[in-house]
Amino acid sequence: MQHEAVDEHAQALFDGIEAAVPGWVERCVERRLLDYRGVADGEVMSTASDAGRRAQAEVAPVLRVLFEADIDAQATTPLSIVRQAVRYPTEVLRSAGVPPVRRDRFAEESFPDDDYDLAPASLADVHPDLRELGLAWGAAKAMAHRRRHGGG
Repeated sequence: MQHEAVDEHAQALFDGIEAAVPGWVERCVERRLLDYRGVADGEVMSTASDAGRRAQAEVAPVLRVLFEADIDAQATTPLSIVRQAVRYPTEVLRSAGVPPVRRDRFAEESFPDDDYDLAPASLADVHPDLRELGLAWGAAKAMAHRRRHGGG
């Protein structure tokens, strides 16, 4: 069992991310459609909605494993897990014939499969409410780590 505060914040962050992922996928698709076509047609947005649910179904169990792991065994972050879901809006946009966007060198090297520059820089890019939830979880985890391993 982890520290109670870490568990509480992990559950809140899990719930927030799980709820936010489908809408994030849809917003990513809508934004790029509007940029390219000036309109986000219903058929593509319906496909985006389906993709959002699939992304949610993929992200949730991976997050659950992360949050259930001991703090010293957590080898990734919630943001890294969410970034892996960028393929869902990417697939929708590719299928809709939207061309890739121009990206800077850092983005191309860091996220080579993110043709549409959709990878979130922070959890707040997925949903604004996730900013505070992520900070609270990170702070609780850091405090638990400090208590466990000592330090000033």
